Amino acid sequence: MNLTAIDWAIVAAYFLLSAGIGFAFTKRGGESLSEYFISGRAVPWWLAGASMVATTFAADTPLVVTGLVSAHGVAGNWLWWNMLMSGMLTVFFFARLWRRANVMTDVEFAEVRYSGKPAATLRVFRALYLAVPINLIILGWVTRAMIKILTISLGLHPVTVGGITISGEVIAVGICFIITMAYSVAAGMWAVLWTDLIQFVIKMTAVIVLAVFAVRAVGGMDVMKTKLAEHFGSEKAALSVLPISFGPSGLVAYAWMPILTLAVFLGVQWWAAWYPGAEPGGGGYIAQRIFSARSERDGVLATLSFQVAHYALRPWPWIITGLATVILYPNGIGPNHDHEAAYVQSFVDLLPTPWRGFMMAGFAAAYMSTVATQLNWGASYLVNDVYRRFLNKDATQKHYVSMSRLATVLLFLLSTLVSWRLSSVEGAWKFLLAIGAGTGLVLILRWYWWRINAWSEISSMLASFVISAICFEIVPGRWFPADDPRNDSVIMLITVALSTVVWLGVTFMTQPENETVLASFYERVRPGGPGWARISETLGYGRESIPGGALAWTNWIAGIVAVYASLFGIGKIIFGELGSGITLLVIAAVAFAWIARSFRNEVPPPAIAQREAVSMAAD
Repeated sequence: MNLTAIDWAIVAAYFLLSAGIGFAFTKRGGESLSEYFISGRAVPWWLAGASMVATTFAADTPLVVTGLVSAHGVAGNWLWWNMLMSGMLTVFFFARLWRRANVMTDVEFAEVRYSGKPAATLRVFRALYLAVPINLIILGWVTRAMIKILTISLGLHPVTVGGITISGEVIAVGICFIITMAYSVAAGMWAVLWTDLIQFVIKMTAVIVLAVFAVRAVGGMDVMKTKLAEHFGSEKAALSVLPISFGPSGLVAYAWMPILTLAVFLGVQWWAAWYPGAEPGGGGYIAQRIFSARSERDGVLATLSFQVAHYALRPWPWIITGLATVILYPNGIGPNHDHEAAYVQSFVDLLPTPWRGFMMAGFAAAYMSTVATQLNWGASYLVNDVYRRFLNKDATQKHYVSMSRLATVLLFLLSTLVSWRLSSVEGAWKFLLAIGAGTGLVLILRWYWWRINAWSEISSMLASFVISAICFEIVPGRWFPADDPRNDSVIMLITVALSTVVWLGVTFMTQPENETVLASFYERVRPGGPGWARISETLGYGRESIPGGALAWTNWIAGIVAVYASLFGIGKIIFGELGSGITLLVIAAVAFAWIARSFRNEVPPPAIAQREAVSMAAD
């Protein structure tokens, strides 16, 4: 693809804008560890929410969605759409509690909820586990995706330095990485948040423009629907948002989505499996944005806005372009018939100047927003939960900020090694999902049941890892044919069932946390609910309900309805079914109105409200 001077000017302007915004916050970000990692807990909800959406829009995301829809039609996205139910749990059950916990990282929570050596061990283990292997795998796969994008789009010539030949694509990715690392090191979370906002606007504009050009290239929406029906066998198979159909004989599942797999997606995976960005009970970089929010209310609104944008608004430009590539490139790209690469090829072939430059800036933005978050997030664990907690407890804030910058550089260097050795992004993704299966329930219940202790979490993690590793080697080869689509679901069910038995057994065989720790946690977070009745009554609060009471459950259901109705309604309108699309959007509006009404009437406990008022006044 030939980029004109105008295209290159747009790309250069993007880099200068991102770097300028990042470096503008260097002084503020360097004031303290709190400013560097959670922006001094002073972030408005709209900025925190936009950052959540931006950081989960990586360079590989449009490519993955293109691969899903080219193989299975629109319904192929249920591989990740099912996670909405977990996300809504975070909104209405955990966002408030995370903000009340007043921690800097989600693993610091271990020593708020538990005590002694088990709590310290859990904290340091999870910090190192998330900061190094998990973080580096994610950085590795988004970097490999960016290299693929640049290989197809630019075809840069290799450069030989000191006898070592380096591909032009690697150099280009390195430039993106180094600029991102520079402003992340300098200003921390403030730089991440504001560059995320700008980057999200750029990349969403780029993918929407590409979707418009892609539809035009295939002859318009009606022509596209006709050709997709020919390719998939029917229009319904191509465009239905559900992976099932209702025929004369009853419910019929598509071959790629057996009923067992669908049942696991909708009934088990979203609450049982831990996965970065979609953790049951919240956590990870979503929790980091909640910690950054200036109030409990801002934390809830940020997380809600993220769910809406992530599931209902953002996917359709990717899906439309992905469907168009099925027609434009029916055999994929290259000798390997790479359907994901067709997304990149489409913008190479279809976009004119200056949109080519804008799209290149959009891909750079998608890559850099994820990298900036991963570097800052990983460094927060290394410094707050390992270095400051166990190695140097009494240093100055300036010293900790310096160590944070050093940790960010270290993660950058390590990630470059992982990027070149990661052979399969899909394999890494499936393994991460599998080893996290079985831990979800204990991560949820630790908030609402006093009997959970540190050994519960430790045993669930170990059991999940061991059982899933064994299943990966045994189940596909011995119990089912290698290409059986039920394999992953069977592994999930086995891992969840056995690991749950293990951690429940360990919980009742070990001593509960002492009363002082339980009382301190309850006073700090006020989770309420029947699982804490004994503690709340001892403290003189009586039997408190969970925050939001019964409305939390109705809001959770309303949130799921609102987002799915918005998602499906927008899709119907895009494909020309105005009546059903408007009906679905009306349903979504009613559900959102219910949430808004109940949310306005909610009042936090007086002690929590007073503590938050003092905190906001100090800011």
